[in-house]
Amino acid sequence: MKTLEAPQESFKGLDAEEAARLIATAADVVLVLDEQGRILDNAFSGDEAIGADWRGKQWVDVVTIESRPKVEAMLSSPSDSHVAPRWRQVNHPVHRAPDVPVDYCAIRIDGDGRIIAIGRNLRTLASLQQRVIEVQQSLERDYWQLRQTEARFRLLFQTALEPVLVLDAANRKIIEANPSADKLLTRRNRELVGQSFPDGFNPAGQEAITSLLDGVCNTGRSDSVIAHRADGTAFSVSAALLRQQLDALLIVRLVPQTAGSAMLGAELPETKLRLLQLMEKAPDAVVVTDAQGAILSANRMFLDLAQMPSEEVVRRESLGRWLGRHGVDLDVLLASLRQHAVIRLFPTTLRGELGSSAKVEVSAVSSAGKDTNASYGFFVRHVDHRPTGESEPEMDQPRSMEQMTQLVGQVPLKELVRESTDLIEKLCIEAALQLTGDNRASAAELLGLSRQSLYVKLRRHGLMDGDSGEL
Repeated sequence: MKTLEAPQESFKGLDAEEAARLIATAADVVLVLDEQGRILDNAFSGDEAIGADWRGKQWVDVVTIESRPKVEAMLSSPSDSHVAPRWRQVNHPVHRAPDVPVDYCAIRIDGDGRIIAIGRNLRTLASLQQRVIEVQQSLERDYWQLRQTEARFRLLFQTALEPVLVLDAANRKIIEANPSADKLLTRRNRELVGQSFPDGFNPAGQEAITSLLDGVCNTGRSDSVIAHRADGTAFSVSAALLRQQLDALLIVRLVPQTAGSAMLGAELPETKLRLLQLMEKAPDAVVVTDAQGAILSANRMFLDLAQMPSEEVVRRESLGRWLGRHGVDLDVLLASLRQHAVIRLFPTTLRGELGSSAKVEVSAVSSAGKDTNASYGFFVRHVDHRPTGESEPEMDQPRSMEQMTQLVGQVPLKELVRESTDLIEKLCIEAALQLTGDNRASAAELLGLSRQSLYVKLRRHGLMDGDSGEL
């Protein structure tokens, strides 16, 4: 320890009170002890938790049990005032609070055997150390969780049966490839990593894949494409964009047509393939859903009416998102399909994602009758602009409540209620006329109507028999 060069000159004329004030100001805790370790005087600064009056107590009695050997060691061999002091950490117990750590050094005063213990409060330092430890433990936990997650995804990447590539989005070079990709795409013992993608595909396939990757980079999504390699192998190629700080990666998934659903079309007869192609280009919207109404496939006309950019965006979405009243019309259609397996000319509306709305007629069919696990095909015809002379199909006037209930699921509820009201009103008027022997005045009184109101209702329901309407 480096001391002052001229202490006598620096502290010339300093009396005891000034020295005591100087020491108390410089230290957090000051204890004046006799040779037996009894506290003769004390002073505290800063932390109020240890600000009790310990005068008359033994120093070892105001520290924790594990700190007593340190106190006894400092009392038995206190530092001389001419040598560097030895500091020891001692903990003071505090009622209903954590112990307060204090760093002490004990210095013997020449002549009378008294000892001065000067302490520095370490509570702030201990709190910072504890926070550092907690942060370090938290970082270690996050690190191990990240390592475990990385290990799971690495295992999934390595064991995937389909080829998966990781590309640098800037230069389209392959950064990583799973074993399936190495097995199917490597040529002439060339290592796949580092090659440009889509090298190895025929010109048409390269153009299709390049367009796909450009679309993913620009919009974040794109439809899958079918591409052929130079050896004739066909793949369904899809991609996703992954950003990492300032870099961007492309995750490319390739499904061999012979192993996945992309081969389904090649297994169909040519006539069926033509039918699928025509359905895709049909002027009416065609949608295939699962039993809950989630879209599995949709043709271009539906995408136009729904104002959606691609089939990939609407896939797995509920058809009720765009059809009729939210959830209501679709539930009616699904219930009717489960019961009857076929629906014809259900009038409703189809809402576009950008706010447009079109009147449509929906016909639907179940792929497996009344099976609840069936898939459903919906044929949606736009009827806002029918050619002149072509009228909307009218519902046949029901003659009984049984006929009316059979229309549930095929006609909107509002129209059913209106038709039901007219049917009941007509039946009541006919019954009143029969009871009164076709006396219209008595029938009006029986129905609680004025003669003029009965006349209007007879005319509306076609019960006037061509007379003048006199009652």
